[in-house]
Amino acid sequence: MTLPKIPRIAYGGDYNPEQWDEEVWRQDHAAFELANIDLLTVGAFSWSLTQPAEDRYDFSVLDAVLDLAAEEGRRICLATGTAGVPPWLARKYPDVCRTDFEGRRHVFGQRHNACPSSPNFRRLAVALAGALAERYAEHPAVVAWHIGNEYGGACYCELCAEEFRTWLRARYGTLDELNRAWYATFWSHRFTEWAEIVPPNALSEHWRGPDHTAFQGITVDYLRFNSDNLLRTYREEKDAIRAHSQLPATSNFMGAYKPVDYHRWAPHLDFASWDNYPPDEHSAPRMAFQHALLRGLKDGQPFWLMEQAPSATATRDVNPVKRPGVMRLWSWQAVAHGAEFVGFFQMRRSRGACEKEFGSVLDHAGRTDTRTFREVAALGAEFDAVGNALLGARTPARVALLFDWDSWWARELTDGHSRHLRYLDVALAHHRALWDAGAQVDVVPVTARLEGYDVVVVPTLEMAKGDIAERLEAVARRGGSVVITAMSGRVDEDVLAFRADPPGPFADLAGVRVAETDARFPGELNPVTLAAAGSECATSGEHVFELLEAAGADVVGTYGSDFYAGTPAVTRNHVGEGEVWYIGTALDGAGLDWVHRGVLARHDLLGPYADHPGLEYAVRTVGDRRFEFLLNHSGEAVEVPAASAGTVLVTGDRVEGGQLLQLPPTGVLVLEVERVPGPGPK
Repeated sequence: MTLPKIPRIAYGGDYNPEQWDEEVWRQDHAAFELANIDLLTVGAFSWSLTQPAEDRYDFSVLDAVLDLAAEEGRRICLATGTAGVPPWLARKYPDVCRTDFEGRRHVFGQRHNACPSSPNFRRLAVALAGALAERYAEHPAVVAWHIGNEYGGACYCELCAEEFRTWLRARYGTLDELNRAWYATFWSHRFTEWAEIVPPNALSEHWRGPDHTAFQGITVDYLRFNSDNLLRTYREEKDAIRAHSQLPATSNFMGAYKPVDYHRWAPHLDFASWDNYPPDEHSAPRMAFQHALLRGLKDGQPFWLMEQAPSATATRDVNPVKRPGVMRLWSWQAVAHGAEFVGFFQMRRSRGACEKEFGSVLDHAGRTDTRTFREVAALGAEFDAVGNALLGARTPARVALLFDWDSWWARELTDGHSRHLRYLDVALAHHRALWDAGAQVDVVPVTARLEGYDVVVVPTLEMAKGDIAERLEAVARRGGSVVITAMSGRVDEDVLAFRADPPGPFADLAGVRVAETDARFPGELNPVTLAAAGSECATSGEHVFELLEAAGADVVGTYGSDFYAGTPAVTRNHVGEGEVWYIGTALDGAGLDWVHRGVLARHDLLGPYADHPGLEYAVRTVGDRRFEFLLNHSGEAVEVPAASAGTVLVTGDRVEGGQLLQLPPTGVLVLEVERVPGPGPK
């Protein structure tokens, strides 16, 4: 199962017509026609409308919405509506309401408010998904299923406690094995009955909130369980749909979202999709990372950008509107990294509740002469002009960055050293250096096949699982480069420290031993001098400082202060035909740029615009067609020579190799490269 069969980049977004009178719907569709909007996601929070009582469904509104979409020639991604339970359900079955981290049983309210262990929630959600699929499986407008919505959160009720025990039995088999994995001889925690196990929360193992636990193994297992427990509800609804419909199904993710391990979910998605709400207007590299993460869930398959704000959000303390051109720029960035649907939240602004000021394609008045609507319509015209040219295109990346939820959880639950070394921050910093250098990067799980990559970056892989060390060694032995960073190889999959010096399984590969690990407060830097092959860089490290002893590796960088001044901070070990770098501290941007540009240059993987900050270069290929994207995030006009000859995809204009290209602030250029005989560009 792959993406829905749609003849071009789909365009549209989240539409909630049930919030408006029917007379408004045709006005909306007339506006959608002006903007070339052809796909709407419908029904995400319609449970109370489609099932007003346990023994009664009412599909009249949904029938009218879908029939009008079909009449107007628009496609529908139909949601199951189970992300928010109706009031009657919470009142009739209180077990549906979640118990929070502090142990408080909630009452009805908000959304994402159901306990995933509740048999009543699961039974009724499955029944609703099945009823929707039975009714609309053959509807001409429906092209895909949207199950749930932005899955997240956790429950700590007794139902979840019992399900956790069942999950643990399946994982460990015996209490002896569980006690070993949890290091239960510590603090008299040896369990003798499964019923003695309770969820780790503020009433049991935690203090100072969710990131402080007495037993990392218990809490990491509960995080794994919770992700799997939420996944079970998704799978049950999908199974109910499959009894009636074979259309592809997805659920909208939230990028690098800590509570849910999307790698565990990926095999159960027909295609990946996500909602992009960056923290500020300077988030271009972060968004590129998130797009690559989503693309990596399905082995490079294109994905859907299910939601983004067309103008302002309404969820932060301050909610700026997107400046002119930014919405177009960010939308094209998503396409450059693999999106085949560009969607907005929301199509028409809600009149009440917490999203009434959230930006929308159409405002409360439904105007089509606003700046936002004009920009949306102009982008729709561009996608219409592109047609099907980019469908199925992949990113020909030869650089991989490994990302691992288990290591994220383990790193930020572990006491000692520095809690200011945040896993996602480290991953983003390394990706930023690669992005600035114009490298094409896949963000992939630690279980991914690595044969196709020349460079593999391993940021803060606290937990070394399975044969990862052997597979990284294979990359180096065939001539590749591996970059491993501080705090890697510290624990096994049970969050137990290895009976070896750090970096544990990576020690022989990196040719180093960590003798001690120092930590300093944020802002207390240690200078680091980097030097290799006639190139030098004065940089610094922060947060943690591993005192490295070279055991075969060459010293590339040394600390400049404290009692370990002059000792190794960065090393490079020759393995087979390749090399393995080890970075023993959190280097600043200049240091990471120096390391990664040197590594990329070794493999001829520097992008053609690596010396132009804020000018993003991306590549997609499909068959023998190659598309190069230039996206100007710099805030200033830039003039650069074309790296290739070809045709501008939107306008059909001819570009010669070396021809000067002028991109205004937020400018976008998509070039279909002219193929030449011979090897061609990488």
